[in-house]
Amino acid sequence: MTKELRFAGTGGQGLILAAIIYAEAALYDGHRVLQSQSYGPESRGGASKADCIVSDTEIDYPKVYLADFLLAMSQKAFDKYKADVKKGSVVLFDSTYVEIPEKDENIIYFSAPISKTVRDKIGKELASNIAALGTISVIYPLVGEEILLKAILHRVPKATTELNKSAFNVGKKLGKEILESQGSIEFVF
Repeated sequence: MTKELRFAGTGGQGLILAAIIYAEAALYDGHRVLQSQSYGPESRGGASKADCIVSDTEIDYPKVYLADFLLAMSQKAFDKYKADVKKGSVVLFDSTYVEIPEKDENIIYFSAPISKTVRDKIGKELASNIAALGTISVIYPLVGEEILLKAILHRVPKATTELNKSAFNVGKKLGKEILESQGSIEFVF
């Protein structure tokens, strides 16, 4: 089993940290992991991506070629990376900032107002990356919720522990709402 995940958004949204946390959680879960990131010359405002390859065998290529999963947190990032997903892959997009006028019938789309919900419930949109991890833990459960939360708490500053726990739980709730409204899909990992 090898799964390629891409976390994409705008610089400053914390997606590189989200991918690092996800990779750490996958390591805790006993997988082999490779994580890399890329962003434009402007650290804030430009499209950025962070890739994570999770496998039970040796990883022989260090980059995501065609993603099994794409998180799109900005329109610019979705437009740039939408072609880099394989048939049957899952795309989770933040409907606060991303609109998909035409959906590819070979892709499974999940939509959630991640940033808006975090802003409304917590008051700080800054934690949207952590909420996205909570949503991913429910809709694409390659790594378990408890292990993911453990990795989050290991990586975030101690002073923000409660904020990040809250954001993760907001994301999990969004994930459950998505599955209730759009139907669940069983993944074999």
